[in-house]
Amino acid sequence: MSFTINYSPWIKLGIGFFGFVYVIYVLLKVENLKFKISKHLNWKIFWKTTIIKFAIIALITTVFVWTTNSKLLFNVMLNKPLQWLVILFIYSFFSVYPQELIYRTFFFKRYSMLFKSDNLFVFINAILFSLAHIFFKSSLVLFLTFLGGLLFAITYKQTKSTVLVSIEHAIYGCWLFTVGMGTMLGFPS
Repeated sequence: MSFTINYSPWIKLGIGFFGFVYVIYVLLKVENLKFKISKHLNWKIFWKTTIIKFAIIALITTVFVWTTNSKLLFNVMLNKPLQWLVILFIYSFFSVYPQELIYRTFFFKRYSMLFKSDNLFVFINAILFSLAHIFFKSSLVLFLTFLGGLLFAITYKQTKSTVLVSIEHAIYGCWLFTVGMGTMLGFPS
């Protein structure tokens, strides 16, 4: 929440970095988790459900950008393809994966036992994920990240896989940038 206050971005980066180091420490040393890909993941079901959700998201967001500001539709991808590729890579590996470690792996491991209702737990997780984006000061961003938080929490609850939920998160986030919604989500354009 303090990131909404105007102070040095270097201090904000430092707080974020040390917070992330703390999360990794707790996961590895306290919770004794190992960062490895499970051999028992059901990739077929994951891809099937993710493609269906992606098709719905792609349709809705394309119509949204087309009707609200058609100049933005696929603008960065078409006009700055190298920048588009670099941002997709950086976002996927340096933003998505750390977010999923914090908001799914860490949160589910540490706090799920505090909730009797799985639905309430998923809802709270989505709210917290949305609030992590409050520094954008945009109700649309908060709404989109809440919906994304619901999708990602449900996927993590079903799969218990940071890898799968990170792939899903990267697909949807990269799409939003690609379709032309990047500026509102903090991507350079």
